[in-house]
Amino acid sequence: MSEAIALTADQDSLARAREEAYGAPLEALDVARPELFEQDVMWPYFERLRAEAPVHYCAESVFGPYWSVTTYDLIKEVDTSHEIFSSEPTIVIDDPDEDFDLPMFIAMDPPKHDEQRKVVSPVVGPRNLAALEPVIRQRVQTILDSLPVGETFDWVDRVSIELTTQMLATLFDFPWEERRKLTRWSDVTTANEESGIVESEEQRRAELYECLEYFTGLWHDRAGKAPGNDLISLLAHGEATRDLVNRPMEFLGNLVLLIVGGNDTTRNSLSGGVLALNLFPDQFTRLKADPGVIPNMVSEIIRWQTPLAHMRRTAKQDAVLGGQQIRAGDKVVMWYVSGNRDESMFRNADDFVIDRENARKHIAFGFGLHRCMGNRVAEMQLRIAWEEILKRFSHIEVVGEPVRVRSGFVKGYLELPVRVTAA
Repeated sequence: MSEAIALTADQDSLARAREEAYGAPLEALDVARPELFEQDVMWPYFERLRAEAPVHYCAESVFGPYWSVTTYDLIKEVDTSHEIFSSEPTIVIDDPDEDFDLPMFIAMDPPKHDEQRKVVSPVVGPRNLAALEPVIRQRVQTILDSLPVGETFDWVDRVSIELTTQMLATLFDFPWEERRKLTRWSDVTTANEESGIVESEEQRRAELYECLEYFTGLWHDRAGKAPGNDLISLLAHGEATRDLVNRPMEFLGNLVLLIVGGNDTTRNSLSGGVLALNLFPDQFTRLKADPGVIPNMVSEIIRWQTPLAHMRRTAKQDAVLGGQQIRAGDKVVMWYVSGNRDESMFRNADDFVIDRENARKHIAFGFGLHRCMGNRVAEMQLRIAWEEILKRFSHIEVVGEPVRVRSGFVKGYLELPVRVTAA
């Protein structure tokens, strides 16, 4: 494994971030700045908030005022109190544009949330997962067998994106040769002008309208046929959703929710796992000695990576949280990325430990009624990927700087240059 490059934030950048995080007045800290995540230097800010202000008010930011909740137990309290902390109108820190609002069931409260989620959940139910496992394994094998041994390539593009996009295409029964459209729509959904993914908000909206038009065609095709077991058929025939196509912005909202949800966790955890094993090479040695630890390692990868950094709630009423007075209407941001590094829950939380005893207690999937619907699919893909990786490669060496997403929501990678060595 490579130790010659700075696989995480370089020490000078991290030292400067620590100086700023601890030198600034507590009330001035704004942990939602996208550049902190792009540079991987947000850690000292969250460290200070967990220690000094686990429920912290930021009065000024580009997203307006918001509360940060940064410790494991308090995040769990918010996430399981939907009667106080609402998912409406959105689950991201930024407010929706009034002229481009995309309702989706993750940003709804019961009963509507429950009705819509119930319609699509069979696609990730135990029976369907059992049927998908051999399909996923075959695809993983094909992808890994195509990799150029001994040559530098981008793991994000060749492995992480390709595997997750193939899975999405299967879940949607999407035309196979056009499956990369799904990747593009996922990236565009969470992009802004700063991200480098779109040049303008107008371009972003135009591409999402193309997504809506494409899926509307699929909907009408499947609504006229016997129900299938793909997501579009389930929506088209579901009692609570069969008229969804007549509410185009809500239809688009649920589409992008399912696309992003099916894309980001697996994609960024696949890349994050490779990076983690380069940063902690002793763990790769242990993994090769005991492949039976893979299921636990998958949970540790998801904890260590935390593919979505936060989820937002909005206070429905005045409430006291962690000794702080929250007012009705306040934004309350659960920083999963911080809760997963809470030392009171995870000892040596910054370390990557493949046999960590409580790795499955990570909060990357959330708690309560909004817990990630596709968590079992993500875990299965990651487990199969690592089972097949170990059969083929003795090393996956990161040979260049990872390029991270400029976002305080999607915590992921745009590029990860690697070289693989045959086993």
